[in-house]
Amino acid sequence: MTFPRKEIVEAIRAQYPKGTRVALVSMDDPYSKLKPGDRGTVEYVDDTATVHVRWDCGSGLGVVYGADHIRILEGGDFE
Repeated sequence: MTFPRKEIVEAIRAQYPKGTRVALVSMDDPYSKLKPGDRGTVEYVDDTATVHVRWDCGSGLGVVYGADHIRILEGGDFE
């Protein structure tokens, strides 16, 4: 496994600070029960640029850099 450069990790941390609300776009994990559109709150970004999310459905599965995709929820997206 190749880890992202420090600059990329820092950019991801800046983009997804703790408390940011996100929605899942896609996840490359056949065992996950998460589905596109699921929402959650960012807890932290680790040293591999994995975004750890507390999903509203109760899952704590991380979003893996380069494999999974999330989007930030903007004003009207907060239901």
